[in-house]
Amino acid sequence: MSSSSSSLVPPLLVLCPSNAATSSSSSRLPPLLPSSLTTPAATIREESDHAKSPKRPTALLRARLSRLCKEGRLDRARRLFDSILPGAADPPPTLLWNTLLIGYVCNSLPDDALRLYALMNMNNSFPRSASASASDSDHYTYSSALKACAHSRRLRLGRSIHCHLIRRSSAPPKNPVLNNSLLNMYACASDPEPARPDVVRALFDRMPRRNAVSWNTVVAWYVRSCRPNDALALFKCMIEAGIRPSTVSFVNVFPAVAAADGVICHDALYGLLIKHGKEYADDLFVVSSAICMFSELGDIKSARQVFDRADDKNTEVWNTMINGHVQNGQYVEAIDLFLQILGSEAVNADGVTFLSSLMAISQLQDVKLGQQVHAYLIKDNLSAVPLIVRNALIVMYSRCGRVQSAFDLFCQMPKRDIVSWNTMITCFVQNGFDLEGILLVYEMQKKGLIVDSVTSTALLSAASNLSSIRIGKETHGYLLRHGIQFEGMESYLVDMYAKSGCVETARQLFDGNSPPNRDQVTWNAMIAGYTQSGQTEQAITVFRAMLEEGWEPNAVTLSPLLSACDPVGGIQAGKQIHGFAIRHYLDDNVFVGTALVDMYSKCGDIFAAERVFEGMPVKNTVTYTTMLSALGQHGLGARALSLFHTMEKLGTKPDAVTFVAVISACSYSGLVDDGLAVYYSMEKFGIAATPEHHCCVVDLMGRAGRVEEAYEFVNSLGEDGNFVGIWGSLLAACKVHGKLELGKLVSERLFQLEEEYGIAGYHVLHSNLHAVEGNWDNVDRVRKEMRERGLRKVPGSSWIYVDNAAHRFNSRDQKHPENFQIYSMLQELTLEMKSSGFKTLDPCILDGVAEF
Repeated sequence: MSSSSSSLVPPLLVLCPSNAATSSSSSRLPPLLPSSLTTPAATIREESDHAKSPKRPTALLRARLSRLCKEGRLDRARRLFDSILPGAADPPPTLLWNTLLIGYVCNSLPDDALRLYALMNMNNSFPRSASASASDSDHYTYSSALKACAHSRRLRLGRSIHCHLIRRSSAPPKNPVLNNSLLNMYACASDPEPARPDVVRALFDRMPRRNAVSWNTVVAWYVRSCRPNDALALFKCMIEAGIRPSTVSFVNVFPAVAAADGVICHDALYGLLIKHGKEYADDLFVVSSAICMFSELGDIKSARQVFDRADDKNTEVWNTMINGHVQNGQYVEAIDLFLQILGSEAVNADGVTFLSSLMAISQLQDVKLGQQVHAYLIKDNLSAVPLIVRNALIVMYSRCGRVQSAFDLFCQMPKRDIVSWNTMITCFVQNGFDLEGILLVYEMQKKGLIVDSVTSTALLSAASNLSSIRIGKETHGYLLRHGIQFEGMESYLVDMYAKSGCVETARQLFDGNSPPNRDQVTWNAMIAGYTQSGQTEQAITVFRAMLEEGWEPNAVTLSPLLSACDPVGGIQAGKQIHGFAIRHYLDDNVFVGTALVDMYSKCGDIFAAERVFEGMPVKNTVTYTTMLSALGQHGLGARALSLFHTMEKLGTKPDAVTFVAVISACSYSGLVDDGLAVYYSMEKFGIAATPEHHCCVVDLMGRAGRVEEAYEFVNSLGEDGNFVGIWGSLLAACKVHGKLELGKLVSERLFQLEEEYGIAGYHVLHSNLHAVEGNWDNVDRVRKEMRERGLRKVPGSSWIYVDNAAHRFNSRDQKHPENFQIYSMLQELTLEMKSSGFKTLDPCILDGVAEF
């Protein structure tokens, strides 16, 4: 009787690994070994001797195995167990097998557990009687083996164990623990496939008795299978059936609420949680799941209330709240919580904390804070930082435009995965270093890593930016050979071929993709491809086809169409697109608004451009820059300068292009001192001057006649002034203001720099300079040099739009159908100019230009 009762005791001592609670409880157990045994070798020998002794009861061996498993010393437990097998008259009882089997499962060693289960089958150690004790032992054996299958996702082996269980039983199992293990195995080990029968739900429906664990398992299965509505319906049935939900029930159902279709009363569900008592509301897993639910629903206020009400918060709760702020675009609040963690002694930041915080810093492009976080990680032993956090640091530096810092970090990484390489490659491409990104791909392949969809995306973007059809075709061929498909691939290919000048190839790819398979990105790429190649009519045709197919255009659709509306008749088409944007509520979009400002400005309607600008609810740096450039091109330099100061007061940070627009506007309006003040203020904004800025300053001084001052400015630049455009602007100023001697010096320096450029315009300026002086020998010499080098001046052209028709005029054009009328009108205008006191340029200046 005693033996039977001892075998009925379930092996509960090894259900959980060692912790503070179990240690305290185990300390109350009687000592199992003599205190004189202190060395591991002695302990093992003693345990083996006791194990081999036939007089030792099973309960004592089980207790020893249980203690070793609970302490995580599975190797010693296995040696003790193996010492029983050799020379034993009978195999070890099922109770001992189960103890070690459960020990493996609780210590996350499912493969060892399954090998032990196979050995148990080979030794035929299952109970042979149909007694209650034997049945209970069977339940622990099968339950543990099924848990190991669930943990290692071995569905096939789990099915075999299920079949073995069915063959050994005369009736379906009624034990709830065993049924829950079966349910959990199918839920964890199988992948959800809509075409296959729902085995998990079928097992659940056949269970004779269900407890909260059974319901929770199926709810979790539905959530993992992306069937949130089914999960909520089952949870509702659980409540109606009178089953009291556990904390795990709420942890499982909250993600279903966040992902379900339609309006879900999440407040009511959280209220049900509160109704179950403080124990439920303070559970850290529940708190974390509730914060995640509210955050994903966009109710960040409720999420923060849950967070603030929690008395005790662990790292996971803090991480969930930080990530919630990031998901909802509240990056400042996320960083504030992150800084609180760093200053707290009650909780420690982990890799997930730094990952979410670096995401927020990247969005804010706060490079100083990012550098501080980087320094903190170095101080806190950067070598122990997870690889995913290092990759996030590269992303942060990339978003902040610090490519060199990102590359330095990449080179210092002792270990890199494919994500590290792709992140650095993408960093290069997104920051305009396309060639460097391509070279890094070659280096990655040398290291034995395989190009994947992310790498291919970066390569296609680089090929588009470089207009390199060779690289684009190589990447396309690689994708085809390796059968790589990824979302948006067609749009990347269409964009690459269009930007590389192969618009017809892009159209073939576009047409080869059937209309149902085209997404909005593909349509937008084809429209942008046509507009970038100057084929506006084809772009509008594709736009109309897009509308006919039922696709709703967005800001990305309209922006390239507006940019394609050139001054030659584009204003009518631009107005129609503007009306379309208003009807579809897209005119408030910052990108559409900016494109409208640019379109109206290029078409000459500066007042319409200003009206659009003033009506925009949101303006970014590009918007202000576009408006500043428009005002400058229309000779409204003072208004451009005023708008620049307004932009500064409103806190919109200018970029390098903004300063080009402002200085150019001052140049067109003769505001030299104001333009110079703007130029020298660039340092205050942390923006380094480029050759384009230097060129604007030379043009600014040159237009105002301050040519010598401009020459001194260029010389003061040193090596930074060795650019053709800068000296070319200076030469043009010398020609306009008759600074012949200075022009000769500038010409000599310019031609030294121009050897690597095939630009004829500056030779023509030099020739005209000699013509003004009357030095025809030098004029002939310069023009002969141009002919020998094969240089030609591109003829100037102008156009006007009258009565819905565009009229274009080329310099010295003799082939225009109304050639006689045009030149007669020019003659009349010339006579009127002379009668009004204006003097035309000496014809000798342009003598012989036609031959070029």
